[in-house]
Amino acid sequence: MMSYKDLNVADPVSFALQFVHQNWIAGIISLGAMAGMFTMMVTMIYSSSRLIYSIGRDGLLPKFLGKLDGQGLPRNALVTITIVISIMGGFVPLDQLTNLVNIGTLIAFLFVSFGIIPLRHNKEIKNHQGFEVPFYPVLPIVSGLLCIFMLTQLQAETWIASLIWFAFGLILYFTYGMKHSRLNDPNEIEQD
Repeated sequence: MMSYKDLNVADPVSFALQFVHQNWIAGIISLGAMAGMFTMMVTMIYSSSRLIYSIGRDGLLPKFLGKLDGQGLPRNALVTITIVISIMGGFVPLDQLTNLVNIGTLIAFLFVSFGIIPLRHNKEIKNHQGFEVPFYPVLPIVSGLLCIFMLTQLQAETWIASLIWFAFGLILYFTYGMKHSRLNDPNEIEQD
């Protein structure tokens, strides 16, 4: 349809279809891409709100984020994450937003891949079923190494933005989280 050198755009399939005057198909592809982005944002809101709820419940973020409403939903965490993701989706360019999601996902997978190895040998964990993977320990090591390889392929600006978020998280942890952590209150640990 056209040279791959001309496809360095955010919507290459739609762009190529418009180039050959197939605008109606390009429109359908664009509509599908928008539906996919919407689905991704809803998924991020759902999963991130549960993460923020858990961190708030543990006292590492303000306690109101760790509260459930009458229906058992972490409403405060949902609203907070929805606002943050909406702002990022509205003001951060799509390619940068995609790169941030990619680096966050790869780092999470990296920690999970290599984290399985010591958890599998932890004597304090009675039930190891959650840490069983096929071809152990080869598969977790290969998975972790592939994550490292893909991380090296990301742009420098993605790493800089990720390091800024990481620094923000460290500042939040050392200024708020350490003081308010449930681990500092023996009464709350005994209740669990």
